Amino acid sequence: MRLDKFLKISRIIKRRSVAKEVADKGRIQINGKLAKSSSDVKVGDTMRIQFGNKVLEVKVNELHESTKKEDAAKMYEIVSEERISGNA
Repeated sequence: MRLDKFLKISRIIKRRSVAKEVADKGRIQINGKLAKSSSDVKVGDTMRIQFGNKVLEVKVNELHESTKKEDAAKMYEIVSEERISGNA
């Protein structure tokens, strides 16, 4: 599954266009490698996403073509979540 589609369906990022933009700015890594919006996401992958002053690390548990709001959170598990200070 494409990275931008996974982020939208899992509701980590609400809109696919925003997910694509974040990926194309080099703020997402899959298994330690820089990822593009078209990068392939597989079950078991670890993803590191940088949102402004927050870094979210998630592990991919499931892939679905579409999902209900209640089931979206089952697609991944949060490994770590850390804040980055603005004056680093």
